[in-house]
Amino acid sequence: MTTAGTRHPASPQPPAGAQPLADARRPAGTSDRAAPGARADDADDAEGGAAAPAGRVAAADWAALAGELDALGCALTPRLLTPADCRALSALYDETDRFRSTVDMARYRFGSGQYRYFADPLPGPVRALREAFYPHLLAVARDWADRLGRPAPWPDSLGEWLERCHAAGQSKSAQILLRYGAGDWNALHRDVFGEMVFPLQVVIGLDEPGTDYTGGEFLLVEQRPRAQSRGTATLLPQGHGLIFTTRDRPVRSARGWSAGPVRHGVSTVRAGRRHSLGLVFHEA
Repeated sequence: MTTAGTRHPASPQPPAGAQPLADARRPAGTSDRAAPGARADDADDAEGGAAAPAGRVAAADWAALAGELDALGCALTPRLLTPADCRALSALYDETDRFRSTVDMARYRFGSGQYRYFADPLPGPVRALREAFYPHLLAVARDWADRLGRPAPWPDSLGEWLERCHAAGQSKSAQILLRYGAGDWNALHRDVFGEMVFPLQVVIGLDEPGTDYTGGEFLLVEQRPRAQSRGTATLLPQGHGLIFTTRDRPVRSARGWSAGPVRHGVSTVRAGRRHSLGLVFHEA
């Protein structure tokens, strides 16, 4: 998400011809079980509550995830957070001193609902998850840049990349906690704040679909050259992450590779309350 003037929302409806498809696939190369030993009782405990989720990121089948990203522009991870982890992170939403900004989506015609940008320093689990994802996503980002003939300006270290973002004038945290109630939705958009852009990001579901809320599918709509747009809809299982492209992905064409523009959003929540954690790998 971005504040007014930097976010680029599309119409709340998918582009003409888009066919959002129910996505019931399992996380790539994994079973749907919670790993033991994780906790997030203290949201600042990077050594305790954050260590197990970060280990689960490293243990994922990254070859399978990269394959799904190539095919669809998104890939569902195995469970990263336990239900207790998810409840602890969701509860942070009401601790307003942890956030630098709150955005009412209806006010800016971004949809309906609310999200908050974390202030620095980030809570331990949020920081640890971001650091754990970066080296794996970096390999995909560099491969995509090579296919598209683009520069790959991202260094091996997330810290060094964030320093470059700050030097370019993007110095605010872009990590977000989102809350949707019944009737809320999120317009199709891209999370781009300036020239410094990392091409992949992650959203983690913090509530259980079908139990805590209904509706609220994550939407990804890809504009295809000389064809109608393709839509993918994914229900986020509690504690699982969805990796997706920030703005486009390489698509094979008759002349090699071209960039397929992609936007994301959330369908209308029909009942209940839906929380999610957004991990963005550039600053605002």
